[in-house]
Formats: sequence, C-alpha cells, structure tokens
Amino acid sequence: MDKLIIKGGKKLKGDVTVSGSKNASLPIFVATILAPGINQISNVPFLRDINTTIKVLESLGSQVEGNGNIVRIDTTNIISHEATYDLVKTMRASVLVLGPLLARFGKARVSLPGGCAIGARPINLHLKGLQALGAEITLEHGYVEAKCRRLKGARINFDVSTVGGTEHLMMAAATAKGETLLENAAREPEIVDLALYLNRMGAKIEGAGTDTIRIQGVSELSAASYEVMPDRIEAGTFMIAAAMTGGDIRIHNMKLEHLDALAFKMQDAGVEITSRDGVVRIKCPKRVKSVNIKTRPYPGFPTDMQAQFMAMMCVADGASVISENIFENRFMHVSELQRFGADITVEGNTATVKGVKKLSGAPVMATDLRASASLILAGLAAEGPTEVTRIYHLDRGYESIEKKFAALGADIQRVKE
Repeated sequence: MDKLIIKGGKKLKGDVTVSGSKNASLPIFVATILAPGINQISNVPFLRDINTTIKVLESLGSQVEGNGNIVRIDTTNIISHEATYDLVKTMRASVLVLGPLLARFGKARVSLPGGCAIGARPINLHLKGLQALGAEITLEHGYVEAKCRRLKGARINFDVSTVGGTEHLMMAAATAKGETLLENAAREPEIVDLALYLNRMGAKIEGAGTDTIRIQGVSELSAASYEVMPDRIEAGTFMIAAAMTGGDIRIHNMKLEHLDALAFKMQDAGVEITSRDGVVRIKCPKRVKSVNIKTRPYPGFPTDMQAQFMAMMCVADGASVISENIFENRFMHVSELQRFGADITVEGNTATVKGVKKLSGAPVMATDLRASASLILAGLAAEGPTEVTRIYHLDRGYESIEKKFAALGADIQRVKE
C-alpha cells in the first residue's frame, strides 16, 4: 500500500485546477444504463470509485473505454441484470443501478450494499420510492430483486432529504408512464448535473436544485454526450489548505456558488475570497479566526467538508463548536488530529475545538475519504514530518492530490509502505 510523507510549514502559492466531480460522475455513469447506445462523458476524474463503477457497468455487459478524462460507455449489449455483492460491497453507490435496470429491462437483482464507516446509510427510501412507482420488490439472500412491466409515475415525499434516493428515483422515473413528483428532494448541485444529463438523453425533468422535482415520463431515452461539473469538495479542500498555511492560491475549474456555505464561514474566519473570469483566489491571513459550523443538507454547510474545516479550526485563534447533523459516526478523524496536538473534545454529535498556535507532525492513519483529507491538511500546516497511511481512502475521491499540492509548493510525496 501507498502512504504520504509530508513536511509541513510551507505556504501554498500558485494555481491549481479542480478535477471533475466524483459525486456527479457516478450517477451519470449509472444513468447510461437507461438507453442503448454510446455515451461520451468528459471531465471525468481518475479515481477508485470511478473504476469500481466501470467494473459494475462492464459486469452488466457495457463496453467502457477511456481516453484522458473522456470515457465512452456503450450500453447497447447489456445482457445481465444483476450487480453482485463482490462489486456492490466496495462502493455503496453501486446500488443505484437497480432503478435504471428495472426501468429499461423490467427486472433487476442487486446486492444490498452493507455497512459504511461513517454511519448507516439505509436504502429503504430508495426501495419505498421504487414500490410507489409500481415495482414489485423482494429481499432474498442479501439481494434486492425487483420487477415490473413498466414503472408508473407517482407522487413521492421523502421522509428525509436523501441525495442517493433523489438520484435513484429521478433515473427510474425518467421513462415511467405519466408524471412523477419528488417532494422533499435533495438539492445538491450533483443532482442538477444528473438532471441536465438525463434531459440531454431526452428526459423531461424540471425543478432539480429545488425541493420539488417534476418528471414527465418519456417512452424512451437516447445515449448522449456530457461534461461533468467540477468537484466542489476538492475545491473546498484546496480553499482550506490555503487558509491553514497562510497561503495565496488561484483555483481554476471551480464554481464558487456551489460552496457558498463554506465561503461565508471562511470569510468570517478572515479569509479573502474573490472570483474573476472563472478563477477563484484564496488569500489568507497568518492565522484564521475560530468559527462555529453545523452541517446541513445543501445549501447548508456540507458534511463532506466538516473534517477539513475541523482541521482548520485546530490552528485557529479561539474556540469553535462543530455540529455534525448528517452522519452519526463522522468524528473518527478526531483521534488522529489529536495526534498532531489538536485540542478537541467530543460530546455526542458536537466537537469543541480550541485552536493551538502550532500542530506537530505525526504518524496518522486515514479512516475514511474526507478524514484522510483532513489529515493531509493538518500535515501541511504542522511543524516536522507527517506520515499518512491507508490513503486508499483518499484515492476514492481525490485525483492526484499530492501532485496538485506539490505544484503549490507543498513538500509532499507518495511512497510505497
């Protein structure tokens, strides 16, 4: 396995370009199942989760080819309607193939996804929604088996806002007979991106990005080409890296409006943020001020930026309170940040962080994707060397991040353990 060696204390300066969005690419890849033909998806990041999704598509009979950041997916000869446990267990998003397979072929068999390190993410809302659309669903031997003649439009009100559930039912309803109304739908930019792609395929979807999405089912869809949006979580990670090192960087291929909640909090902390001609400049003081945050569904503060923001608060002036309201087990990075000398106490879903003037480099271990990013950020700001192991978590969601940080002046390298 690989690990990262970081020698902290260097201000980040220069230009960095954000990769395409992982969380937008995955459902768009899955949506190609809905129609036969050749799809061309561009601005795709090279990540472990992308490779896993490709393996799932290939196991169904799709032909997938990549050239740079462009991926061509030919779904003409899909012959299998089953996604096995061996594939689904490595990435929960694989369960999203259930709806598109059901919509196109009238049947599907998909493994239940199992547990997740950052908390339970049940798919009961997905299955309840598919049943409302007319699917017959049974659970046997750890698999979801679904069948239908043709899905029919329905009014579906989510008990809680769910990104995966909204994406799943939006795909399934695209070719359902009649109108589908998704209420209390998730509003994330990645959902808008999926809707834009589905509409490019011929779907009729309105309201994506609001809490009410209206879908007029069409009889069939066609393969399409599409460019994936930039990864807002990667962009936010670079913003915080600049702030923690007192840096001055320019971020390209970024949509600042996707990160309003983070930007407002960083400005409260004393960071100067400007946007001009599609380039966002992050100019930072020597030391940021402490700020409180509460994670919320979009457009609130993103849970995927909580660990990184906590790392920044570890070196802030003052004390901050961080409340995690999305996942019940998303403070696993706390014990590792404490190894740097961070002053953090946790009670329930709330962490109190008292900023220290300096962190000290330490050997640490990543526990999940965003936690691994927070450890790198701490290492960049710390005095002395830091060693981050189990970075296979990092490779799920960040494309060559150590190379991008090195180009900004960081002393960071990937080595074999």
